[in-house]
Formats: sequence, structure tokens, C-alpha cells
Amino acid sequence: MATIRMTAFVHGHVQGVGFRWWTRCRALELGLRGYAKNLVDGRVEVVAEGDEGAVEKLRRLLEEQPSSQQRPGRVDTVIAQYGEPRGAEGFNER
Repeated sequence: MATIRMTAFVHGHVQGVGFRWWTRCRALELGLRGYAKNLVDGRVEVVAEGDEGAVEKLRRLLEEQPSSQQRPGRVDTVIAQYGEPRGAEGFNER
């Protein structure tokens, strides 16, 4: 499978509830690299690079309602964009 980069903007009640930590754990389980970062407008930006199937699995987990993995917070919508990988390493909370 191809290696891709997803930048997803997660809208909802996703700050101050452990959402970035939860996202990091799921991304690491899927073998992805990138980060989850709080934005000043209340969204969380998730950048994930890796196998296309694993990236899509993470996107589905972010969108899932209700979350089967006890995802913290409330996600209203996820807007994802895709592009070429940029060589991210590890998966960080920012």
C-alpha cells in the first residue's frame, strides 16, 4: 500500500478532555507518525503519516460516533485533507 499524509481538523469538544493523548495512543497502535495539536479556535489538528489503510483507520476512529474505544470528548465533524508524506517521526502531542 501507498504511504500518505493526512491532515485532519477535528471539530467539537476536543480540548481539555484527553483527546490528543487518545489520538496519540491510537496512532502509535497503527504504526503512524505525526502529531495532534490544539488550535486556538478549539479544534484539534491531527497529522498522520503512514500506510494508507492505517491512516484511514485512524480517520474512522476519529469520526466514530459513539466511540467504541472510549474516545474522550465529543467530535462533531472531521475534515481531512491528503497529500505526500513529509518524513514525520514519532507521534507527538503538541
